[in-house]
Amino acid sequence: MSNESSSASPVSPSSPGPIAASPLTRAVLEIDEYAATLGWDQPARLFALVDTAALRAQEPALAEQLGLEGDDDTASPLTPVEQDEIPAGTPLDEFLATIAWPGAVAGCALTVERQMLPPSAEASVPEKLNDAALARWVAKHPDRQEVRMTVAVLRDGARESALRLREKDSATDVLTGRDLVPGLSEALAATFEA
Repeated sequence: MSNESSSASPVSPSSPGPIAASPLTRAVLEIDEYAATLGWDQPARLFALVDTAALRAQEPALAEQLGLEGDDDTASPLTPVEQDEIPAGTPLDEFLATIAWPGAVAGCALTVERQMLPPSAEASVPEKLNDAALARWVAKHPDRQEVRMTVAVLRDGARESALRLREKDSATDVLTGRDLVPGLSEALAATFEA
């Protein structure tokens, strides 16, 4: 569903997700749970978000392959479909700039691991470091934390994010919110601009 051929891989959580969550929040949490089953130190993963009912109606064979056949009322309204692997060594922003989604894709999501520092460490960041030097500096900082970010956007502008810290690697400690990773949300939203 990107500019290259895609191989669909379903995301199948072990539970249907929070009942009260919006469809986009539910999709983000499903992707976070799926990524958690793969463990840490994983490459970034890109997902198309498709309308589950439309997928069943328009692509019944694919829906069956993804385990979505029938009229299961517990199925999420959005189905995440993992895309081909992001090419190794390609900067994420450059890769995202090459994405073009067909009309059947309602949204997209990305899960990526990064290191972050608490706000208290911002004052100690050396000035004028390039990206590579800054990454090395953060990697050596004693207060750094590893985080998995799952960010999703819909064509209509809706956004959602989930953050999971490696030191609190539990579904009950996942933080969700619309504006947790605004830069990545903007980059994903740009993949829908024609």
